[in-house]
Amino acid sequence: MPLNVMLMGPPGSGKGTQAVRIAKRYAIPHISTGDILREAVRSGTPLGREVAAIIARGSLVSDTLVADLVRERLAQPDAAAGWILDGFPRTVAQAEVLDDLVRGARLIVALIEVPDDEIVRRLGNRRVCTSCRLTQSVSALSEGQGESCPYCGGTLVRREDDNAETVRLRLKTYAQHAEPVIAFYRSRAGFLSIDGVQEPEEVTAELYTQMTRLLRT
Repeated sequence: MPLNVMLMGPPGSGKGTQAVRIAKRYAIPHISTGDILREAVRSGTPLGREVAAIIARGSLVSDTLVADLVRERLAQPDAAAGWILDGFPRTVAQAEVLDDLVRGARLIVALIEVPDDEIVRRLGNRRVCTSCRLTQSVSALSEGQGESCPYCGGTLVRREDDNAETVRLRLKTYAQHAEPVIAFYRSRAGFLSIDGVQEPEEVTAELYTQMTRLLRT
């Protein structure tokens, strides 16, 4: 049976890191809606041209169009044995579409939960190198502005959207959209809640443990 996983969590929860690890362990593709949208635009397909036009107008891509792109991506041969979705569904309407796409197959929904204060702390300690563009963390005691990148010697700077006020606004927006989707899945047997405050390796271990338990039932 295909292994289908949908990963949820607020910005800064580490879900991207965990998605990559799960994809590698189970040899399934990591599929993010951001990547799907970018690839659609690059491909120049009819859907891709429609996405490009919407983005050019500064509008949001509709639930229907995102669902069509996801449906197209999940139909590709590399997803036959399963996949891990990151960034979809974002609404209950998209979740209902995903139910139709899996057609009764097993779906594991893993929520990485991290309190807002911890997210603010994490993102406040995040810096990006102006040279190599790698994102990395600095000491909580360090301003981090203007420090040297340990990888290339470039300059580390804080991203504008990582200041505390902006992060809290992003988290509020995330909660407004995510809470109905979480409620949609929470009562299902395939729903997992993971403590994301742990070290990344511990989060990975807990994900594997809970997923293995589900796969054996």
